[in-house]
Parts: sequence; C-alpha cells; structure tokens
Amino acid sequence: MNIQIYCGKKNFDTQKAERYFKERRIPVQMMDLKKHPLGEREIRLMLQAVGMENLLDREDKKVKEHPACYYNQESLLISAIQEAPWLLKTPVVRNGSRITVGYHPEIWETWS
Repeated sequence: MNIQIYCGKKNFDTQKAERYFKERRIPVQMMDLKKHPLGEREIRLMLQAVGMENLLDREDKKVKEHPACYYNQESLLISAIQEAPWLLKTPVVRNGSRITVGYHPEIWETWS
C-alpha cells in the first residue's frame, strides 16, 4: 500500500487522516501542494475518482470567489487547479488509482 496525502494548509481533516494511518502503522507520503504542484495526469485521476463537484472546496470563501468554482469544462478546471492548488478540498488521499477527498476511514479500511 502506497498512501499519499495531498494537502495545502493543515486543516483538521488532514490531521485526522494523517493520524488514522499513523495509528495503523501504514506509511504515508505527505504531499504539500505548495511544494509539489499537481500534474495534469494526477488531477485527471482525481476528477475521474471523485468528480468535479467533490474536488473543489466550495465551503471556502476564497474558493467561492474564484471563477473555477463555476467551470464545467474539465480542461479549464485542470489548469485552474494547477495554478491555484488551494482550490482543492483537502486532504486528497490516494492509494494508486483509488482516491478520496476529505476524511473517509470507512473507505480506507477496504484498501488493505
């Protein structure tokens, strides 16, 4: 199992996700979106797994003000996320092609 947790700012769900894997002694690779920008392929995988609606943090005031919140074309959304990774809802937890957005221990349990 090769778990990657993509995070921008350390929010509560990111900390809970990190703790979840640490408590189960599952090694995790933390990917800071400020230091490791996402590639187009990675974003496409995320979109495929969770859909456009679930990928953006539409609760965040700053994100709501960004035009990407209203895009319905995948290509526009991908370039917006590459330029502004803070648009993503975090944590994005990835295990190969399986991806979750947010805190979902009930799904992670099935990944073993």
